[in-house]
Amino acid sequence: MTLAAPEIFILSAACIILLIDLFLDERTRWESFVLSLFALAGAAWVTAKTGVDVRTVAWHGTYVADPVGNLLKVVAYGAVAVAFLYGYDYLKKRALLKGEYFVLGLFALLGIMVLISANSLVTIYLGVELLALSLYALVAINRDSGVSAEAAIKYFVLGSIASGSLLYGMSIIYGVTGSLELGAVGKAVVDLGPNQIGLLFGLAFLIVGIAFKFGAVPFHMWVPD
Repeated sequence: MTLAAPEIFILSAACIILLIDLFLDERTRWESFVLSLFALAGAAWVTAKTGVDVRTVAWHGTYVADPVGNLLKVVAYGAVAVAFLYGYDYLKKRALLKGEYFVLGLFALLGIMVLISANSLVTIYLGVELLALSLYALVAINRDSGVSAEAAIKYFVLGSIASGSLLYGMSIIYGVTGSLELGAVGKAVVDLGPNQIGLLFGLAFLIVGIAFKFGAVPFHMWVPD
């Protein structure tokens, strides 16, 4: 549990902020903003205190902790803090400031943290989906805007297609290699060689799914919205 202390802290903080926000009105909405920044600072402190010096794999090979992962998590905290600081005035001027913005941002951060520590295809999928589901709602946070709603629907539909492709590719890779752990999959790929047709199909679906999620060319048609 100590290895995943930063993730547990962010999850707990997001739930607490969500509950506190229920008792806030428009004049006191800034408290959610301040609490979110404190949550990010606390997560950075927890990461520094519980970080490991050597690579450690836990939970039957699904989770990995290492110094590089700790550094990437701290960078993610900083990036989300900048997004909160920038978004506060932007949303306040447009009467869109809601506690859900900060809660969804923290859940998206949790998805990023899961991705950073993923050591299994299943863990990668959980991280990607947690990040994507939060972003779907953030895109549509302006409920009165037809443009925002259209963008969110496009993102959701294409993201669902990408999720299906991602899962299908993972299932093929599991069928070919017999494992979902990244290290075991990598070893199996070396043993099987580059001409294994099942492996090529699995990697193709995997790449298509990830490219859709990241908006990489040529799967970027939803990005301009």
